[in-house]
Amino acid sequence: MKIGFFDSGIGGLSVLHHALQKLPAEQFLYYADVSHVPYGEKSEAQILSYVDAAVDYMLAQGVKAVVLACNTATSVAAASLRRRCPLPVIGMEPAVKRALDLYGERRVLVAATPITVRGEKLRTLIERVDSRHLADMLPLPELVRFAEAGIFDAPEVEEYLRGALAGYELEQYSSLVLGCTHFNFFKDSFRRVLPESVKFVDGNEGTVNQLIRELDRCGLHEHGRQSVEYHVSGKYTPEYIAALFARLDAMSLIG
Repeated sequence: MKIGFFDSGIGGLSVLHHALQKLPAEQFLYYADVSHVPYGEKSEAQILSYVDAAVDYMLAQGVKAVVLACNTATSVAAASLRRRCPLPVIGMEPAVKRALDLYGERRVLVAATPITVRGEKLRTLIERVDSRHLADMLPLPELVRFAEAGIFDAPEVEEYLRGALAGYELEQYSSLVLGCTHFNFFKDSFRRVLPESVKFVDGNEGTVNQLIRELDRCGLHEHGRQSVEYHVSGKYTPEYIAALFARLDAMSLIG
């Protein structure tokens, strides 16, 4: 049986990329809701309807677990999905706690989509883990559009980031939390804009570790040959996906 991975577009591939390394005997299904990307500026009601439809589709494909490889979808829809879904639902969470645990002597900058930044889930998380009030929020909606257009290491990306970060005293920050899975594709541009002392932190490893724990708990591990199915629009050719994974390999080398 397959593990379903869901995102509005290519961002969730960064989570799948990590899962493929950690779970060599599993079968995966990746579904991207490209007709509605980006999610980060939609209403909560719209996102709920999109996620419900996507998960119903994956359930019809016989998946054994669902990974919401999208911080925005998790923020809006994870709780309701877990109430109605008969199998494990694993969501994303901006790695604020990890950043504070690792680098909590200085400020932490949390970059995410606008709806995640405004959402109750992130506010509740920060209230729980940030007793010293060190975390600041940074919405970066245009990065999702750049990613979906295949624009990565480009002057317009760097210009956008410099403008978005212009109001922050960047030397105060220990780390940048990548609170949207699309943002993992832009570490090279972030690195040119941020001081070398600012480290990157994301929730991909924690999400995959939680998936593994759920598979263990439910006795759902496979012992066969790894495979991936991509249920997405025509632009997601094997060559395109291979190029995106190659970019993620390169981004993983940037600290």
